[in-house]
Amino acid sequence: MGLYCRTFVLIRVPAPIDKVRKTGRTRNNIRDQRSVRGTHSVSPALLCVSVTLKFPPLSFVMDFLRACVLLAALFGLVKAFTHQDMKDALLQKLGLDEVPRIHKRDVENLVIPAHIRNKYMTMLKMHHSRRRRSLPSLAGILKGIPGNADISGEYVYSDTTRQRVMFDMEARIPDNSEVTMAELKLYQRASHHKRFTVERKSHRPVNNARVSIYWVEVLPNGSNRTSLVDSRLIPIHETGWKSFDVTQAVHYWSKTQQKTPMHLEVWIEGERPGSYAAEMAKSVRFTTQQQTDNTLGKPELVLYTLNLEEYGSRGDCDNQNKDTCCREEYFINFRALTWTQYWIIEPAGYQAFRCTGGCKQPKRNFGYGERRCTVSESAPLPIMYLVKKGDYTEIEVAEFPNMIVERCACTLDNISIV
Repeated sequence: MGLYCRTFVLIRVPAPIDKVRKTGRTRNNIRDQRSVRGTHSVSPALLCVSVTLKFPPLSFVMDFLRACVLLAALFGLVKAFTHQDMKDALLQKLGLDEVPRIHKRDVENLVIPAHIRNKYMTMLKMHHSRRRRSLPSLAGILKGIPGNADISGEYVYSDTTRQRVMFDMEARIPDNSEVTMAELKLYQRASHHKRFTVERKSHRPVNNARVSIYWVEVLPNGSNRTSLVDSRLIPIHETGWKSFDVTQAVHYWSKTQQKTPMHLEVWIEGERPGSYAAEMAKSVRFTTQQQTDNTLGKPELVLYTLNLEEYGSRGDCDNQNKDTCCREEYFINFRALTWTQYWIIEPAGYQAFRCTGGCKQPKRNFGYGERRCTVSESAPLPIMYLVKKGDYTEIEVAEFPNMIVERCACTLDNISIV
């Protein structure tokens, strides 16, 4: 017959183990998601296991011990990833152990290659396009009429290839609203230079110039830092209004410098490297205050706003539901963080959002822990950054996943329950 013994064993089982087994997520995915969501405490459950042993049950005992070791190892892994933040996520994405040692002098005379800038702008425009498609019936919601400026700008200075425009933004953005798009309109006037009818034989024809728009951050010490917000080619010998997307600049200003006017810089450059293309680009002229009638053709800023009370995204926090699980604004300023102010070139910052509020709890949770308000959908963010390779510093562009919270939901054992 043999001898039988019934034993009860208590095992601490962390709830996230089920998540790893059910979803098949890798350690890297867990780390990325937790870096965005923030830290959450893990409530391990006590699992009571009834084991009936027949002596000598040596093989069963060995299997049982191996299972215990595996559970302990898994619990250690889950716990290790609990307190990661965005810094760890960025480093992991880049395959780095520590933040690159970038100093202020490394970026003061930094020249961004045209192909890097174009790659970043392409990714940024795709990012804006995805964001706008997620808005409800955008065409019927946007406020503002093209050509009828909300805000008129004033030129701070102007020369052949550089112009700075200032906009008084005080009380321009309504309360409880979001700027979904901002459009800078510049009037391109006829060039006073003699038009080249015959191109030089030694040069390829040049028909366009590159116009880039930068947001200017005025620092407390009086110096400035710029951030690229739009860049595109425009025909050299045209006349009329040219529009640029400066949504990102308005978002920067609204989160960092609301008490001061917003400054934008206009850079006019050749469509390709070389002195001939740069010389041809000087044919592009925008209306300045030196015009006889400085009302006609002054720079204009058109704001398209969304009333959040009427059209707020599903699950966004407001005065009625701020205590329950919702998504609230959370702006991350890369220029204000000591470890990103020189390492991250673009963007200067971004609206990351975050999940906040409580969730209703079931009367019985069967040891799975509390339902928590966590990220259920996220979006990537294009970033231009510096990376050191030996003695050289290079500029690279990549899209980093899980940087923007799109939607929050109450979860139980990381299973979304809306």
